[in-house]
Amino acid sequence: MIYTVKEIYYTLQGEGANAGRAAVFCRFAGCNLWTGREEDRERAICRFCDTDFIGIDGPGGGKFDSATSLAAAVAEKWPSSSAGMPAQSGRHGTRQAETPLVVCTGGEPLLQLDAAAVDAFHAAGFEVAIETNGTKLPPAGVDWVCVSPKIGSELVLTTGSELKLVYPQTDGDPARFADFDFDHFYLQPMDGPDQLQNIQLATDYCLQHPQWRLSLQTHKLIGIR
Repeated sequence: MIYTVKEIYYTLQGEGANAGRAAVFCRFAGCNLWTGREEDRERAICRFCDTDFIGIDGPGGGKFDSATSLAAAVAEKWPSSSAGMPAQSGRHGTRQAETPLVVCTGGEPLLQLDAAAVDAFHAAGFEVAIETNGTKLPPAGVDWVCVSPKIGSELVLTTGSELKLVYPQTDGDPARFADFDFDHFYLQPMDGPDQLQNIQLATDYCLQHPQWRLSLQTHKLIGIR
């Protein structure tokens, strides 16, 4: 298996239930809902994507000829000063050291992420999270599954850790997804020229339907990747 990766970088998770948590992002190249080229956007299933996932020219990007080499590239991005830190005692008992986290994203990571890569990440000491459009099933062993449905695609992954729906989408009533088997449900206001209006729409919906929580893209708010 050759893994084609746009970029690998260390940052804080900006969205959803893990917002604020340190993580290494591994962005796989390619997607099954859009080519990534602007000339194809109007024909794409997902027309609002704001991510560059074409090629291997990002920081840490490249082609990796084994799961082990990919995991090693991810591990290089995690601060060595925090690796293997022991648990510490606090007022309420022993605090466990934070497990290193790799977030596999894209594009669509499940076009490439396989069991070998998941096992290699685990062997390197990482908890494995994915951010997927839900059109592919994940390999066994993924620790955190975030599904972000795109209206017009065939959703086959209807269970996981969190469902994060970009809102509003045409024909994308959140009620369509409310009975799916997820631990957390988030509405994320669609970015773009109508962002402020979309934030208000998502806020109002969450207030009226408290099953849903508001997810803001905090990495954009504070100016990090």
